[in-house]
Amino acid sequence: MRTLLALALVAATASPVFADGDPTIEFERFKLPNGLEVILAPDSSAPLVAVDVWYHVGSGYEVAGKSGFAHLFEHMMFQGSKNVGEDRHFPILKKLGAEQINGTTNTDRTNYYEVVPANQLETALWLESDRMSHLLELLTPESLHNQIDVVRNEKRQNYDNRPYTKALFAEYAALFPEGHPYRYLTIGKHEDLVGASVDDVKKFFRTWYVPANATIAIVGDFDPKTARDLVTKWFGTFPTSQKPTVLHVPAPTVAAKTIEVNDDQFAKLGQIKFAWHSPANFADGDAELGITADALTREGVGRLYKKLRYDKQLAQSVTASQDGMTFSGVFEITVQLQTGADVEEVKKIVTDEVARLTRENLSADELARVVANNEARMIYGLESVFGKAQRLEEYNHFLGAPDKITWDLDRYRKTTPDKVRATVARFLSPDHMITIVTTATARPEGEHRGHEGHKPHNDDAAHGGGGQ
Repeated sequence: MRTLLALALVAATASPVFADGDPTIEFERFKLPNGLEVILAPDSSAPLVAVDVWYHVGSGYEVAGKSGFAHLFEHMMFQGSKNVGEDRHFPILKKLGAEQINGTTNTDRTNYYEVVPANQLETALWLESDRMSHLLELLTPESLHNQIDVVRNEKRQNYDNRPYTKALFAEYAALFPEGHPYRYLTIGKHEDLVGASVDDVKKFFRTWYVPANATIAIVGDFDPKTARDLVTKWFGTFPTSQKPTVLHVPAPTVAAKTIEVNDDQFAKLGQIKFAWHSPANFADGDAELGITADALTREGVGRLYKKLRYDKQLAQSVTASQDGMTFSGVFEITVQLQTGADVEEVKKIVTDEVARLTRENLSADELARVVANNEARMIYGLESVFGKAQRLEEYNHFLGAPDKITWDLDRYRKTTPDKVRATVARFLSPDHMITIVTTATARPEGEHRGHEGHKPHNDDAAHGGGGQ
């Protein structure tokens, strides 16, 4: 295992294309007879161990009328299990000195994690084992309704009463029809949450929270044989299970549309969002649109950033993102307007710059910036044992193999200006562009700072627990 210093030296001294110098994570992967997948990655750089459990279900696997179930169930997993007791998960972990204790849900997966002192690995595995196998024994209508209320309050706080989230809901409603799992955000709808029953939760658990639909990544200071024995001890007696079948739901074809949203109650500046359907995470074209987002809106040098923030002074902020999910993705450009900015002028500048990308290649410098940023981001993300666990889990989930670091970096290093241009022309057509215009009440001079709404496919339940 390379030291962090060695990784930093590689980043500082190697050329942009350096397959021999890419960071690596030594690991082993195996399956228990019941289908549970395990990834072990020893790292003795600090006396810590990360236990990261991914259940391969997110809001993108939900069905009509059951929106928000994946996230609701994440909350239920912290309510207590048979042998741990009610609401004891956090107190036990905090008492033994754990940190980064939490769970998150997005469209693609739900994960639960804790970083514990190295000598407490077995305690973490026992806790995860008990709620994987014995959660339902403590499930009651009261505990369910309690967490439904918690999630609904979270929705009110983080979505219903925040600026610009009306535009976010409108965007996804315009991109995805009724019945598509991406139409409703991970947080779900109030009426669907209220309608959840104990039987619904039990069915969800027995379908998705089975060993064959879970992966445990253990990264940190441990002996591999000991860890293997502990996993077998705490998970090996679970019955054999089957991984549920996931039906691929393609992105629909949408016609260009402009939607106006009034957000006078919360937003203090106008905003325009431009959105298109785009490739799935790690699919062909995903990296090229990531490069496109950077070229358009990187702070200081992005084409739209310079034109709208500096040259024309029409925007308070300009951002873009390529958000790939399991089935498809969404490419967004978001412009928060200065007071008095002409909406039509901003729309023309954005559409003209996107169109220019279909005719003219990006420069070598624009591509090189993204390559360097990705390499730096990769190394930074591997500094902690939890960061390594997440990277292994992500590649394993989406690509079927944990060791995809070089492959991932090569998506950016080996692409070409011609391919970026062709990808923009393929996906960012004006004929399929959704435009969401938010109108707002201007604040007095000096109070122009706004707040971007939450992304739809990543809800961190923030149940508590510390972080680094």
